Amino acid sequence: MNVRDPFNLHRSPAFSILRVSATRAAATVTQRVVDAGAQAIESGKQVVEDMSAFSIPKNVPSFTNPQRELENRVWGASGVTARSGGSHSHGGLMGGVQDRVGGFFERDRGDLPMYKDKPYSYAASRRHRPIWKRKRTMGLVGLLILSALYLFGFFGGDTPTSKRATSTWNWLHKPEEGSNVDWLDRRERVKEAFMLSWDAYERYGWGYDEYHPVTKHGKQMTPKGMGWIIVDALDTMMLMNLTSRLTHAREWISNTLDYNQDQEVNTFETTIRMLGGLLSAHYLSTEFPDMAPIADDDEGAAGEDLYLEKAKDLADRLIGAFDSPSGVPYASVNLKTNEGVVSHDDGGASSTAEAATLQLELKYLSKLTGETMYWEKAEHVIKVIDDNGREDGLVPIYIYAQDGKFRGENIRLGSRGDSYYEYLIKQYLQTSKEEPIYEELWDEALAGVRKHLITYSKPSQFTVLAERPSGLGMPMSPKMDHLVCFMPGSIALGATGGLTEKEARKLPTWNKRKDEEMQLASELTHTCWGMYKAMATGLAPEIAHFQIDDPPLPVSAPHKAPTTLSDEDPSWKEDFVIKPNDNHNLQRPETVESLFYMWRITGDVKYREWGWEMFKSFVNYTAVDEGGGFSSLSDANTIPPTMRDNMESFWLAETLKYFYLLFSPDDLIPLDKVVINTEAHIFPRFKLGPLFKTGWERKPRGPDGKILADQPVKQVTRSVGVRAAEEVKTAGVS
Repeated sequence: MNVRDPFNLHRSPAFSILRVSATRAAATVTQRVVDAGAQAIESGKQVVEDMSAFSIPKNVPSFTNPQRELENRVWGASGVTARSGGSHSHGGLMGGVQDRVGGFFERDRGDLPMYKDKPYSYAASRRHRPIWKRKRTMGLVGLLILSALYLFGFFGGDTPTSKRATSTWNWLHKPEEGSNVDWLDRRERVKEAFMLSWDAYERYGWGYDEYHPVTKHGKQMTPKGMGWIIVDALDTMMLMNLTSRLTHAREWISNTLDYNQDQEVNTFETTIRMLGGLLSAHYLSTEFPDMAPIADDDEGAAGEDLYLEKAKDLADRLIGAFDSPSGVPYASVNLKTNEGVVSHDDGGASSTAEAATLQLELKYLSKLTGETMYWEKAEHVIKVIDDNGREDGLVPIYIYAQDGKFRGENIRLGSRGDSYYEYLIKQYLQTSKEEPIYEELWDEALAGVRKHLITYSKPSQFTVLAERPSGLGMPMSPKMDHLVCFMPGSIALGATGGLTEKEARKLPTWNKRKDEEMQLASELTHTCWGMYKAMATGLAPEIAHFQIDDPPLPVSAPHKAPTTLSDEDPSWKEDFVIKPNDNHNLQRPETVESLFYMWRITGDVKYREWGWEMFKSFVNYTAVDEGGGFSSLSDANTIPPTMRDNMESFWLAETLKYFYLLFSPDDLIPLDKVVINTEAHIFPRFKLGPLFKTGWERKPRGPDGKILADQPVKQVTRSVGVRAAEEVKTAGVS
């Protein structure tokens, strides 16, 4: 890795913030000296002492308690007490600094304290001070020292590493191998990255749906905001036990979040992020009350059902999207009128993945509320899709809400196709394997993927999950979106049901097909890892193309990709074709998601090690100057990379969550007890019970998946025992 520090991450965030404020204040030195406040003496002295003693390691971000040190000084300098009134202006240099820095931490410019556990500072002493503590003398001296240090480059970004830098700050490039690895310590580094990201958002963009960390400002997507970042990050904060931050978020949701807005929103994105986030927060806060405990969530408390109430209110607004002639939801919906809105693009067709990636959320909401409407509307979409009878379970990426028919023949598991397949196996697992129809759909689709979409690159023979943009009978496109990298984790999950591979192999249901699926999952994960290693920053592009044979090799062709992907022998990189328009990195989670599943299921530590390398690349190349957090990249194949000035909400909701879980003990969110939605929000598995059932049946079809005319409807009602016997028989003849 190219270790560098273009953003001064080795300085503490508090120091960085103070540096910026002091630099701005220095531009108006003459005006500030006249009105220097009484506290400029102590604060100026403290700044000088810190500057002279601070040791600066190279390229090592300090995330721990990013605000506390500075806040202690600012509050100590403020003289604000419970009796001092609401004024925030104190004049003088440090008064100006306080006015600036205070804005970074205060949730508004009213009387709220920075922290609940630090509501007030103590008033400055009024006793006689010696001359070296008098305001005008030391205020001027402090300003001159600050100005001199600035002019001589003390605040510059090229400060050499201090000899006194301790090993505490060297984790970014510290070698850790084998049994010496402390995975909980690595998990803490992920938690610190989340805290830095969240605190930057809280400081510069609080309440906004978008956050731009380079320019340090936020923007709303709707008139009153959707809570896009706040709601999406709730369950991550719970998992990380970040109680104070979660409390602030919960207060905003309780007091500010209002979905009654005359605004058109994307049905899919709003469901997976907002509805999913609220439902996951409800699940974790009720089933795991020791995770970031908040009294308002306790049973019997007034706010006990806050997340569920907000979720139901939102779902009742989204459900209007399903009021189409076919029952396939419209691409968008108006939150105030509850009316669905036809897609403005793609000939008015909805995305297949978006229409078929609402089911986990709505079915769980039905289970919580006892209202079957959400369930029925969600499952009907899958029936409409399946009634098209597409070959080998593979469906085009667009579908019309008007008649439920597909638009075009484009087949891919990247954008607009991906999570349709993901939610097939997860619906089967969500209802505790009591709906075998979804397992059958998954098995057909996975067999179709192997038959039509798997090939191998040249010369190194990486396994490629390609596309068929003009249909299954037409040429293959050797293209993989980063989004496709969800697939290996889903394959492993489907093969084992969330058990470890070792446990799953003991079951009578294990057979040769499952062996092949686990091998495919391993090979695809390796290819996705290669997408990271092929880039200069170690961060994957949005899209990778591959060199393949013509005609493409079939899935049965002998192949073996190189085990080690190193720069010493970079010949393996010849397989990867990264086009200039595709080399951006959007902080996507799909690869680390699959690493998490593969680690939990196989126990192979290489997946953790790959994840650690990925995480270090994110820290090294996407961290923003002056404690702004982390940004997506416009070009991840050059050093230094080009920032996009945007922090995706899924950076907090998914990417960092999966890193955290990857480095956590296996009993934190066990995979055989939960399902995780496509935005990494966590729901429990449950039994159907008396209220719910599979409300549809498949039409009869031939071996290729195409519907047979004039045949009775097929009922998929195999019991677990019968299904197990069939699989054992299959294994016996394989």
